[in-house]
Amino acid sequence: MEFGIFDHLDWSREDLAAHYEDRLRLIEAYDRAGFYAYHLAEHHATPLGTAPSPGIFLSAVAQRTTHLRFGPLVYCVPLYPPIRLLEEICMLDQMSHGRLELGVGRGISPIEVAYFGLDHEVAPAMYQEALDLILAGLRGGELNFDGEHYQVKEMPLTLSPHQKPHPPLWYGLSRPDSTVWAAQNAVNIITNRDEAGSRQITDRYRAEWRALGHAEGTLPRMGMSRHIVIADTEAEALSIARRAYKVWRHSFYVLWDRHDMKPINVHFPDDLDALIAMGQAIIGTADQVGEEVRRQAAASGVNYFLCRFAFGDMSHDEAIQSVDLFTKHILPA
Repeated sequence: MEFGIFDHLDWSREDLAAHYEDRLRLIEAYDRAGFYAYHLAEHHATPLGTAPSPGIFLSAVAQRTTHLRFGPLVYCVPLYPPIRLLEEICMLDQMSHGRLELGVGRGISPIEVAYFGLDHEVAPAMYQEALDLILAGLRGGELNFDGEHYQVKEMPLTLSPHQKPHPPLWYGLSRPDSTVWAAQNAVNIITNRDEAGSRQITDRYRAEWRALGHAEGTLPRMGMSRHIVIADTEAEALSIARRAYKVWRHSFYVLWDRHDMKPINVHFPDDLDALIAMGQAIIGTADQVGEEVRRQAAASGVNYFLCRFAFGDMSHDEAIQSVDLFTKHILPA
């Protein structure tokens, strides 16, 4: 079992510069603690995500950390000219000496995609074509690509990634059928599903992996994410989490509510206690959280556990308390 961090970098304060600095200080703590990687969401036109250009923030992460791996989860690929994204990927991987984890996707929100003038029904085809172009470019040489949406002819590639043939790929999914492509391409996966849904996904991934002739010990990372708050007492942890979750949930839904739409393949209840009952938030003392993390990891079949320590209006001190207690009492076990 390995542990990583998932972050929306959602915003609830007026001083955005201070918000970025606080998060970078927290990421330095993740680096010291020995977490495997920091994964950053990409969102647009919503307080849910204040890193709409994740590469810019991640370039700061590269400079402020030494061992921690990092990457977008995910780049909303259709929103980028693929050649420019290819070059950005190479720069980040080189600047970090090969610590980039490359999350890719088409963008889950049709609202956000539409703001860029794109049809969300066309975006999946654009995503697949752009990803093919980017992966071809990461292999080096002269780039030639002739697709329906993108064409490149005899482009000399002056940049290359540090990791060969490319940084590890990541993909977010919610359905077991989506594991077929992931297994065929050795892609790491992440889900927000509950235990039962996560188990369906990990069981299917293992089955697909074995069918391809691979050994269990070579499995890519299969992860799920959870809100986690730890304090010296359960009452203190619940007080922090209930307050912060209310703000985070508002940010998550604000754009959907504005357009009178429901989020796709995900639901977060109004109240933190309902989220805890669903198993998607783990709140309490270090002993309580450690036991629940172990139970959920076994029940879901994951080999990678993503912690969401900072969310809503949580202060730096409140978030770092969770990280310190997790590092001291849970990671060693």
